[in-house]
Amino acid sequence: MKRLNSLTTGLLFSASCLLLASATSVLAQTADGSASSTSASITATANAKPLPGNSVYKIAATLSNQNNESFTLADKRGKPVLVSMFYNSCEFVCPMLIESMRLVEKDLTPAERDNLSMMLITFDPARDDTQTLQSVASKHELNSKHWTVARTDTASVRKISAALGIQYRLLENGEFNHTTVMVLLDADGKIIARTQKIGGTDPAFVKQVRKALQNPSINMTQKSPVPN
Repeated sequence: MKRLNSLTTGLLFSASCLLLASATSVLAQTADGSASSTSASITATANAKPLPGNSVYKIAATLSNQNNESFTLADKRGKPVLVSMFYNSCEFVCPMLIESMRLVEKDLTPAERDNLSMMLITFDPARDDTQTLQSVASKHELNSKHWTVARTDTASVRKISAALGIQYRLLENGEFNHTTVMVLLDADGKIIARTQKIGGTDPAFVKQVRKALQNPSINMTQKSPVPN
């Protein structure tokens, strides 16, 4: 009987060791998986939260970029976006606007550039087709890794421009009269800064861009746009 009890005890001890080793292995695998997907999990959690009421991303519009890829404004959620509006046949102000956006980008470090999206949306979807958007991106050397040159339907153009505070009017000759503004959105699509200075760098605006990139949680709590 003593020998039987000893054998039983030994078998139970071995089984416990095997269960413990198995549990340890599972925990290790879970830890490794969590470590490799922490960033994705944080982004998914943030994007699962409801958008704030003053978010530009609440506009239900489908756009397409210079590569003819469809997206929504909410797809830009997750990091700051520098956005403005233009049209291709504009010969003076719009090219200056694009170059001014590039100057902001050049003032940033490589790491800061990687965390900022740049977006241009045309006022003129009737004439600015995908090929035209590609031409704009090529002419101004806009890296598609960071830059989105987009078009959408006319009704959505009106909604987006109104949300961004950019005024425009179609003239009889087919051109547009419009305000020239660069707008900075936080990770949730709220306006946190804007500038109408083009043709050069606006140091105060660049400072706001850097602040948004370095302290996204602070900027995401701001309730009102920063004045020009």
